[in-house]
Amino acid sequence: MLDLNIVRQLRDIVGEKSFRNDQEALVTHSYDGTPMLQSLPDGVIYPSDTKQVSEIMKVLSAHRIPVVSRGSGSNLCGGTVPVQGGVVMVMHRMNRLLELDLENLTATVQPGLITAEFIKRVEAAGLFYPPDPSSMRISTIGGNIAECSGGLRGLKYGTTKDYVIGLEAVLANGEIIRTGGKLMKDVAGYDLTKLLVGSEGTLAIITEATLKLIPPPRAKKTMLALFKDMYGAARTVSSIIEARIIPATLEFMDNPTIRVVDDFAKLGLPRDMDAILLIEQDGEPETVQRDIEQIRLICEEEQASRVEVASTREEAEKLLTARRSAFTALARIRPTTILEDATVPRSKIADMVRRINEIAKKYNVHVATFGHAGDGNLHPTITTDARDKEEIHRVEQAFEEIFEAAIELGGTITGEHGVGIVKAPYLEWKVGAAGIEVMKGIKTAFDPHQLLNPGKLFPKQSRRRVVIERNG
Repeated sequence: MLDLNIVRQLRDIVGEKSFRNDQEALVTHSYDGTPMLQSLPDGVIYPSDTKQVSEIMKVLSAHRIPVVSRGSGSNLCGGTVPVQGGVVMVMHRMNRLLELDLENLTATVQPGLITAEFIKRVEAAGLFYPPDPSSMRISTIGGNIAECSGGLRGLKYGTTKDYVIGLEAVLANGEIIRTGGKLMKDVAGYDLTKLLVGSEGTLAIITEATLKLIPPPRAKKTMLALFKDMYGAARTVSSIIEARIIPATLEFMDNPTIRVVDDFAKLGLPRDMDAILLIEQDGEPETVQRDIEQIRLICEEEQASRVEVASTREEAEKLLTARRSAFTALARIRPTTILEDATVPRSKIADMVRRINEIAKKYNVHVATFGHAGDGNLHPTITTDARDKEEIHRVEQAFEEIFEAAIELGGTITGEHGVGIVKAPYLEWKVGAAGIEVMKGIKTAFDPHQLLNPGKLFPKQSRRRVVIERNG
């Protein structure tokens, strides 16, 4: 519980109504999009500008009070759960598009701007911002930066880190720093911009971002390829890339996902297929037409049962929306839905899906797998019930083995969701003990009193791996 003197200081900064410690506000900000995680903060504050954020941090730092910066709380790694109490800083009042610079092709935004709203305004100006996380209708730009969000277009266009070229941020002691700028080249010292992107609110509080924009593609075509053989779909992914074609979107859904999505979206998808690939190409019209025809031939060579090209933009959007709705569709099955994002080299996709299915059978849990086949980022999703403790234990065991399988196949424990609380026990598997110590050193340099989003990334104890390490 916060001292009344501290509460008065915080209200003096933001106004009476912009600091809350009533039960409704505390409960509302005690959880995020991650199931089965909750912890009450001591207060919730809503700054309106960078100066207020700086003043807030000076007060909290002086009294050693933890702070968790938060956008919409849509993350899936427990990243904004205030596990050590303290203050949750909600950035929604800082939601302005500050500038669209048509000469430099940049946008300057505050962190609380909703991603889809930002994209809509950029497109209205005839430009293109490629990062498109599935949560973009509710997630904020600041949250995307904190997690380095990906999306369906990541294969061709990259992820959030590839478009953040400058930041304004407030340090734990209240100091304001600026990194990067409207520059395509800048090697003046360490790249603090890239360091802050994906740091999950543990190093600084982002208050402004300069984002790179690009011209929009002139043409798009969307294709659906249906396979009765999982390995045929996986070979197709590798063959498309080997043919030097980089699609804008190359998405994958397994049979359980196909069935659930079809129930939800009523698309008439064939339920006897082992896998579906959703492929979109964009660019110059002639290039798009050539690539789509070549992709069609590759699909047929890899024994696709059927290949369909959307005839209208509306039909294409319907297919893309269906893929984006996979999580929502699965969430309707049972009370608790746990979505993960183990990532492997794309040549190992079929092996990874096979391992996931074996693990699901071993622990008697229901797994549906979908994801970004083009970059190997798979989303094994288990539907369960948090009230069934025995089943939840089996779910946890299954995910632990899924993460082990990803590492064994040359992959990683998370491709875009972040570490947060959920993946913290497994981080050492990926970066090693020395890597953990380097990261802790960086954290201490930015935040010596461990006030910014404490309890994330670094667990008190790492999980012990039981798999046999492979040489080479």
